[in-house]
Amino acid sequence: MKRTYVRKLALLALLTAIALTIFVVEAQFPLPVPVPGMKLGLSNIVTLFALSVFGWKEALAILLVRIFLGNLVTGQMMSLFYSLAGGLLSFACMALILRILKKEQLWVAGVIGGITHNIGQMAVAVFVTQTPALLAYFPVLILCGILTGALTGLCAQLLIPKLRRFFS
Repeated sequence: MKRTYVRKLALLALLTAIALTIFVVEAQFPLPVPVPGMKLGLSNIVTLFALSVFGWKEALAILLVRIFLGNLVTGQMMSLFYSLAGGLLSFACMALILRILKKEQLWVAGVIGGITHNIGQMAVAVFVTQTPALLAYFPVLILCGILTGALTGLCAQLLIPKLRRFFS
C-alpha cells in the first residue's frame, strides 16, 4: 500500500514538472497573433492526461501547482488571476464533459477547455481593466481556443494509450 502511494506521488510530481516545463518554455515564445499573451496551452495536454488517467483531484493539484509555480518562475505574477480564472473554468468544464465522453473523444474536452479558458481570462480582463472594448478580441480567442484545444486534446488522446501502463 505504501509503495503504491509513493509511486503515485512520484508520477504526479513528474507530470507536474512536465507541465511546468512546457508552461515556462511556451511563455518564452510569443505567438504571432493579434491578441497579446496568446499561447498554445500545451501544458493542458498534461492536465487532460491526468484527468483521464488519475482523476479530477490529482489533475487539479497538478494544474494549481503549475499555475502558481509557472507564474512565479516566469515573473508574471500579475497574470496569476488570468491564469487561475481560465485554468479553473477550463478544468471544471473538462472534468464535467469527460464524464460523458468516450475515450476516443478526448479531443472534444480539449476544445471545450480551450474555449472556456479564454472565456475565463476574458472575464477577468474586462473586470480588472473595466474595458468592455476588450471583447473585440473575443471572436479571435474563441477560434484560437477551438484550434489549440483540439490540438492539445488530440495530443492527450494519442498519448494515453501509449503511456497508460506507466502511469497506472
